[in-house]
Amino acid sequence: MPAVLAYAQPESSLLSFADTPVTDSWAFRDKTRKDTAYITHGYHRYPAKFIPQVAARLVETHSAPDDVVADVFAGCGTTLVEAKMLGRKALGTDINPVAAMITQAKITPINPATVEIAHEQLASALDTPALNTAMPDHERIDYWFMPEQKRQLAHCLNAIQRVKHQNLRQFFLCAFSNILKNCSIWAQKSNKPIRDYKKNPAHPIDALHRQIKAMKRGNAEFYARLQQEKYLDIPCTIDCRDARAFPAQDSTVGLVVTSPPYVTSYEYGDLHQLAALWLEHTDDVAQFRRLFIGSAYHKLTDELYNPYSPQAQSIVCDLSTISKKTALSVAHYFSSMANVFQEMHRMLKPKGKACIVIGNTKLKGVPIRNAEVFAEQLDSQGFRLQDVIKREIPSKNLPSVRNEQTGRFTKITDKNQMMAYPTEYILIAEKKT
Repeated sequence: MPAVLAYAQPESSLLSFADTPVTDSWAFRDKTRKDTAYITHGYHRYPAKFIPQVAARLVETHSAPDDVVADVFAGCGTTLVEAKMLGRKALGTDINPVAAMITQAKITPINPATVEIAHEQLASALDTPALNTAMPDHERIDYWFMPEQKRQLAHCLNAIQRVKHQNLRQFFLCAFSNILKNCSIWAQKSNKPIRDYKKNPAHPIDALHRQIKAMKRGNAEFYARLQQEKYLDIPCTIDCRDARAFPAQDSTVGLVVTSPPYVTSYEYGDLHQLAALWLEHTDDVAQFRRLFIGSAYHKLTDELYNPYSPQAQSIVCDLSTISKKTALSVAHYFSSMANVFQEMHRMLKPKGKACIVIGNTKLKGVPIRNAEVFAEQLDSQGFRLQDVIKREIPSKNLPSVRNEQTGRFTKITDKNQMMAYPTEYILIAEKKT
């Protein structure tokens, strides 16, 4: 256990946003699920994605038409899609190859007639009996999939991989990824990886066609809107890499809009394991979890721990008296996020802005005040905090409750349950000149 985690708590009063009033207009309560899944946003389920209306308002308010908009934790590409819709050049990164694949499909408009022809050709290939299709040999795939679903999914994937055009192949791979849960024995209404032996898994070929048809409608709308505004050729790219090594030159980005992972981000790795396994991004789920900032599997030394935040130090000290493992995880998370803010400062123009969307929660009964820690870290890295917006979250795709004592996601019937993220904060900070 690093000695630094045993330091005394800071004596100075700690920053708090608890009394910040909720800004009602940022809840977007009038937006239906259809509204938040318009154009390509409905391509793929994704945990904890923020609604496009939040990203769009931040991009429109805090960037100029000639600015580059960046998202260092791009996730499923919400910020990038909305930036392109507003005519801004956009660049994102995500360490998760599944997320990068989804985002690539979502940010790439394809002529609807081209997609239609490709779908007909794919349907023809799927109608051909799969006599010699290679079957994946992996115990974790066998853990989740019945033999018949596995056989048909292998047939689908083999047909998709033979699609020559990269953008079309990516489009169909995104569809394939999104049907995997329905075709498995993963409990349908659970974000936690739990098997349901009574579940009747979906027929993969039928499910794939339904998913592609839905995505074709989204792509057609995306393409038409961009074509009308003459934004089809606006550059918009995703890079699968660590947020601490963003592929932008110094002082070239006008705005960062991002929603960082939470300290429990290993759950995100669990949720993406089906696609990661089938698409051969990993053959080891435990190793896959280690990709993510916030994972409990990272090693930490005294030399690596510098959160640049009295608030973070206080949280880690409180946790260290309860669980050394959890304290280490949180210490690593905050230290890593300080490094991310350093990278954001490097690439932003003078007076460029960073909009950070994050919620607070609890672990082991200890309040994890992410927003307050981030505010202190941003200040230490050369930013000036301009605004703190508190918004209610009416429809975020996360397990709805945690056990208040353990901090882990739980069942709605748990007597110790609490809302996981009922509200979140949007920190708006400007790079000092």
